[in-house]
Amino acid sequence: MSNSETNNATRPRVLLTNAIHPSLQPELARECELILAPDTRAETLNRLVANVDGLIVRSLLPPDIFDYATRLRAVVRHGVGLDMIPVEAATARGIPVANLPGSNTTAVVEYCIAAMLHLRRGLAKVDARLRSDGWAAARPLADGSSELGASVCGIVGVGAIGSQLAGAAAGLGMRVVGLTRRPGNLPPGVEAADKATLFANADVVVLCCPLNDQTRGLVDAATLASMKPGAILINVSRGPVVDTTALIDALRGGRLGGAALDVHDKQPLVGNEPAFDCPNLLLTPHVAAITDTSMTGMSRGAVSTLLALLRGERPANVVNPEVFDSRSRAS
Repeated sequence: MSNSETNNATRPRVLLTNAIHPSLQPELARECELILAPDTRAETLNRLVANVDGLIVRSLLPPDIFDYATRLRAVVRHGVGLDMIPVEAATARGIPVANLPGSNTTAVVEYCIAAMLHLRRGLAKVDARLRSDGWAAARPLADGSSELGASVCGIVGVGAIGSQLAGAAAGLGMRVVGLTRRPGNLPPGVEAADKATLFANADVVVLCCPLNDQTRGLVDAATLASMKPGAILINVSRGPVVDTTALIDALRGGRLGGAALDVHDKQPLVGNEPAFDCPNLLLTPHVAAITDTSMTGMSRGAVSTLLALLRGERPANVVNPEVFDSRSRAS
């Protein structure tokens, strides 16, 4: 056996569902043998996970993936949302799962502000008209724009992202109301509101909530009908929180001023969905959390957390710490 083969045999093997930031991937490769999945189909991931010690997750995992993970010792979400990982199944098999709280908060907040400005000021349309039809034709487009200052920003889900967004919105002169399961924990300056009050009074509604049984279908046709004429909706949570068909109907009927969807019922979009022909709708491919800055931070956190877990340590960002107690009892 060659020296390189001996080295690989003694190093832990790590599966990446997708590449991580190129500045951090070599750092992980120095400590581990890396396997980059050629695609993220269920059969591919289930096959590759069988002979690895660690897993870094950037794509949806199959619900039965841990049935095939005979030696897996650590799973790290390259990001925050855990709906990509069957955490309960991992816990049942004693596999620790960690995520990276706060690693992409600023990126998502800045996306939300950018979407508000895009929908309220319409600068892309002004630019396009100026280029195609000239100065005089472009100037009147500004007459229909509106400012964010003195308007109401309603935030559904006031966690790390929602709290930082509230500060940014307040800095723009907006009044901020929030819908959360724990109103007593709202940050200063955010008024608690129930669902009906928030949607009826907000000029901008931003969805930052997790997807669960309570939030699935939260924004349905009746909720959209209750919103102020000309209000805008921004979804950076998960696609199924919004009834997309009802939203498209509301936009086509002119009842809303616009919407921005970074997440969708079915991903990826293929280009023939009704949303592509919908007016005043900003579509992005689940990139609110992605900037070079956030990717660097998430990759750095994923690498350090995974290596700590493989060394047998207990990082504070493990979401199922009970697996360590079960390991202790078993030993």
